Amino acid sequence: PVPPQYGLVFDAGSTHTSLYIYRWPADKENGTGIVSQVEACSVSGPGISSYADDPAGAGASLKPCLDKAMKIIPAEQQRETPTYLGATAGMRLLREENSTKAEQVFAEVSKAIGEYPVDFRGAQILTGSEEGSFGWITVNYLLQTLVKFSFAEKWEHPQDAEVLGALDLGGASTQITFQPGVPVEDRNTSVFFRLYGTNYSLYSHSYLCYGQSQALKMLLAALHQASSSAEISHPCYPRGYQENLTVAELYDSPCVHAPSSASPGLVLRVTGTGDPAACGTAVRRLFNFSCGARGPCGFNGVYQPPVRGQFFAYSGFYHSLHFLNLTGGQALSFVNATIWQICNSSWEQLQGLFPTASRSQLRDACAASSYILTLLLQGYKFNDTTWPNIHFVQQVANVDVGWTLGCMLNLTNIIASEPLTAVTELPRSIWIAATVLLAIMLILTFCLLTAMCYQRNSSGYEQL
Repeated sequence: PVPPQYGLVFDAGSTHTSLYIYRWPADKENGTGIVSQVEACSVSGPGISSYADDPAGAGASLKPCLDKAMKIIPAEQQRETPTYLGATAGMRLLREENSTKAEQVFAEVSKAIGEYPVDFRGAQILTGSEEGSFGWITVNYLLQTLVKFSFAEKWEHPQDAEVLGALDLGGASTQITFQPGVPVEDRNTSVFFRLYGTNYSLYSHSYLCYGQSQALKMLLAALHQASSSAEISHPCYPRGYQENLTVAELYDSPCVHAPSSASPGLVLRVTGTGDPAACGTAVRRLFNFSCGARGPCGFNGVYQPPVRGQFFAYSGFYHSLHFLNLTGGQALSFVNATIWQICNSSWEQLQGLFPTASRSQLRDACAASSYILTLLLQGYKFNDTTWPNIHFVQQVANVDVGWTLGCMLNLTNIIASEPLTAVTELPRSIWIAATVLLAIMLILTFCLLTAMCYQRNSSGYEQL
């Protein structure tokens, strides 16, 4: 049998990087490989966009995970292992801010990967549409709505299978992708895929700067500009919480623009007030929910058809709500009440409720969960009726949900599969006949060689 093929995909996100090792059989199914996850390795340190002033550090950070991959992939197959690095919104922002630094980071990570005996296909920044649609492929592949191993022991496209939508919340962007019940009117949000012999027409859009960490940064910047002083009251931070940061630290991203009068070295004091109502109001001000005459929209005037079907919400959606134990399918009223209670808690109360949590987790618990609710309900237009259709997940069948598996599945349309050798099972009678024939041919060959040797020896004796 032909050995399986391997593939490596780096997910270079805005806050961290992970390496995923995939494997699939050499023979493909309807043009797409049956891909499974072998291992996931978390790279130490922040995302590669954080190494803008130390590009070599970005490359060095990847090496421990590459070393681990080389121990898993057989040595004779390593040079044939396609390897990709996909960067998402963190590098999109760095490219906007300083394209030269972004290129230097990519050069260093490419150099580091190039030192290993793999088939490196390059590092690139994924578009928001690619990130969203690859996540959609992952979700539906894992739930077997795209392809399923049937009782007839073959891979088949499941008939009348309802595909699921995908909701992704990263550190710097958020994506929504689903199969709408109406034709997509805006070509910029239309995505087409052909997988396992079936065509899929999707709606997909990515909102840059509306990932969780950048959105909370925009929230703090808005509160600073509204205060017109160095003292900032934060209604989403718990009562009794205080921290100091400089203007330069607050406005270190293209998602927030510092007022011209602000001095970079000025120290700002942020004080939590723990006010759920004021927190909700402040979060909603980050969005423009007006659609105008353009028809249905999500937010900020972006076209979006009505949400339809079941959705899987992962990454930041899962992590922030799981921290509050709200990923078990609870009713929207219960989720609202729990978040209100968290937002109404003091810093001391939160430390008692979550003694093992980090300082930043506790500080952002109210802000992050309030932001997620606003994004889902008023941004993406879910409601009381459609809320139960959202399923918050981290893994499906022990496989991480994200864009990397979908990317690998899509790329296996490009990776040439090895031609299968003839291993079809033959009837027993044919095997017996072939064995007998081979034996007869060997005997005849031996007899012929013996006769030739005897004839040569006899001829030499007569000459003597």
